[in-house]
Amino acid sequence: MAKNRIITVQNISVTVSTEDMDDYICITDMAAAKSDNSRAADVIKNWIRNRSTLEFLGTWEQIYNPKFKVVEFDHFKQEAGLHTFTLSVSDWVENTNAVGIYVKRGRYGGTYAHKDIAFEFASAISPVFKLYLIKEFQRLKEEENNLQKLEWDAKRFLSKNNYLIQTDAVKNYLIPQYNFREDLKWLPYAEEADLLNVALFGFTAKAWRDANPELAGKSNVRDYATINELTVLSNLETHNAQMIREGKGKVDRYMR
Repeated sequence: MAKNRIITVQNISVTVSTEDMDDYICITDMAAAKSDNSRAADVIKNWIRNRSTLEFLGTWEQIYNPKFKVVEFDHFKQEAGLHTFTLSVSDWVENTNAVGIYVKRGRYGGTYAHKDIAFEFASAISPVFKLYLIKEFQRLKEEENNLQKLEWDAKRFLSKNNYLIQTDAVKNYLIPQYNFREDLKWLPYAEEADLLNVALFGFTAKAWRDANPELAGKSNVRDYATINELTVLSNLETHNAQMIREGKGKVDRYMR
């Protein structure tokens, strides 16, 4: 699902949308820097029919899009420059299977282009506008990186803090009670972690690894949990530790 943010470039609000592939910027918003909103579509049409623009778009697609239709691209390139040649973004996408630019309907609607292409469009509008666009885009990415770091720190705290309370309870109550052999003392720690995994996520750590082999070697299910899930997990660990101290059995603790 796309995530939209707004940056302000020379008093113009520009939408940035994060898609599966990368960040896309609304060039319809950007066209307002050169013309009013009612003529933004004309600005984009005039830009995309330009031969140098088509060569840039085609080269970008050939680098990043294995499904790009090069034959159709060559046809457009041959037509470019003729007075009778017209081209819309929708025509470009439909005929060449392009992914670098597209038209979005509804809220936040308009023509969106991958950031590489959006910066090229900004050059056609104004080199000064392009510089301010890059500056604001970089500021946005720095803010997002800082937010991600804060979220990662919070996740790390939630993952480790109350987990120690549970492991202490296992060490002090379960291991002495069931007299685990030295080489099997790791087992109750893993079993208690999985008890909470099943209670919260609905599957064990092994089941998650089996379902996600490409991730299993370097991470676990808790690395991909949300802040809310980790908050619940942290509370469950405290609650489970207290029930272990009270001598409640595993089935009883799981049901509770």
